[in-house]
Amino acid sequence: MHLLVLSQEKISNMISSTIGIWNYWIVFLLMMIGLFLVIGRKNFLKKIVGLTIFQTSVFLLYITFGKIKGGTPPILNNAIDTIYSNPLPHVLILTAIVVGVATTALGLSLVLRINSEYGSIEEDDISAQDLVDYHDQIESSKKIDKKFVQ
Repeated sequence: MHLLVLSQEKISNMISSTIGIWNYWIVFLLMMIGLFLVIGRKNFLKKIVGLTIFQTSVFLLYITFGKIKGGTPPILNNAIDTIYSNPLPHVLILTAIVVGVATTALGLSLVLRINSEYGSIEEDDISAQDLVDYHDQIESSKKIDKKFVQ
């Protein structure tokens, strides 16, 4: 009976320590979702959404690094033994969010331009159309070469 109580206590400690790092689990889950969308999808719009999700997971990871348990915002007070949280990761993430929004906007504008040029935002359709255009260009250059040979 004593062994059963001991193992239940170990399981309880393991579960509470696993739940205690829930933010890392969320970061990992968001990273894997974003990576899957970037690698596993052929649609450029879905790839941009995947990059944005992946980027968000990195933001959360850095914000997690900046938080200290029991730490207060870095505002000076009269107490000598105050523990402060590091504000630098939060400031850097604010800059990264602005850069991320600009990058996403640029990616979306490129997707619109690709769609207007090719009529599709699927990788396979664009590759097929480029391949056909390439072969047409080779055939037309062969006709020009034959014209000059005669």
